[in-house]
Amino acid sequence: MVFSDEELDALLPEGEGDPEGEFFEHFRITVDKGQDLLRIDKFLHNRMEKTSRTKLQAAADVGNILVNDKAVKSNYRIKPYDVISIVLPHPPRIIELKGENIPLDIVYEDDDVVVINKQAGLVVHPGYGNYTGTLVNALLYHFENMPSQPGDVRPGLVHRLDKNTSGIMLMAKNEYALAFLAKQFFNRTTKRTYQAVVWGDMKEDKGTIIGNIGRDLRDRKIMAVFPEGSEMGKHAVTHYTVLQRFGYVTLVECRLETGRTHQIRAHMKHIGHPLFNDDTYGGDKILKGTTFTKYKHFVENCFAICPRHALHAKSLGFVHPTTGKELFFDSELPADMQALLNKWTVYGNAVNLKGDSAEEEED
Repeated sequence: MVFSDEELDALLPEGEGDPEGEFFEHFRITVDKGQDLLRIDKFLHNRMEKTSRTKLQAAADVGNILVNDKAVKSNYRIKPYDVISIVLPHPPRIIELKGENIPLDIVYEDDDVVVINKQAGLVVHPGYGNYTGTLVNALLYHFENMPSQPGDVRPGLVHRLDKNTSGIMLMAKNEYALAFLAKQFFNRTTKRTYQAVVWGDMKEDKGTIIGNIGRDLRDRKIMAVFPEGSEMGKHAVTHYTVLQRFGYVTLVECRLETGRTHQIRAHMKHIGHPLFNDDTYGGDKILKGTTFTKYKHFVENCFAICPRHALHAKSLGFVHPTTGKELFFDSELPADMQALLNKWTVYGNAVNLKGDSAEEEED
């Protein structure tokens, strides 16, 4: 759940307000049992991106933030199992889904399914902060009668990709196909591969990362990895294979056994290899390499070439809901990631030709 400053302005009454007016719950969460004591304004600021802490403090001060159904001030320190809610003087916004003429790269289409190659930067479905301009809006424009339930903002979707992750996505065009495909994802029988550029030179050519993934206890906007078998998070398994080494970064292929939120991004950070330019998991800093100014400029140029986390959903295999045949779709790396790899290739060749001391001499 995300509130903008404009939405939270509605928390502040004009003049004296109406103390007898009706209020509506817009947000509710139960604090995890492992949560440390933390000011409620800071906790909610971590949880709800795009919401300023100043607005949250103002909302608490006028009695619109409740803990266990009682109003609290902004300096209240939350405890495990506290139930936090935010109430507003108007009902929650109902998102009206409308088709929008957003270009789609359609890889395959028949009466049951649609396969697209999603561009980076495209949000998959509407939500707070992204009411329009999403993949769902594009689907409603390009296709009729996408299957959905009343109030559902994800018609046709059987899985998701992060906003800045590019690559192959599968949609259903009718209710039967939706149920059939969703079951495959639930049973983990689909075949999915991703390619990612990660920081560092990975020691092994192949490996498996096993660790539960759940909300970070101190920053709810990101995912953290917890020990396998613990009560925190959900079971997650990522297999990886090194495709190409560039010294300070590595191109890897990842195969998912599970499909948790930010799974590859969180798992790679957990083993010390965050995705290149991943601003959520620390990959948007220079984590490997030299201290020379020329190298710093080189990496900054790389960030500009690929201005998002370097992750692409390369392929997807599934059983067709009507024919029963297994279909497999592959894709090329998008232009930004390919340009990034080309730049690292040129850099590596130059260093190898000149020798390791070349940068120091030129700096």
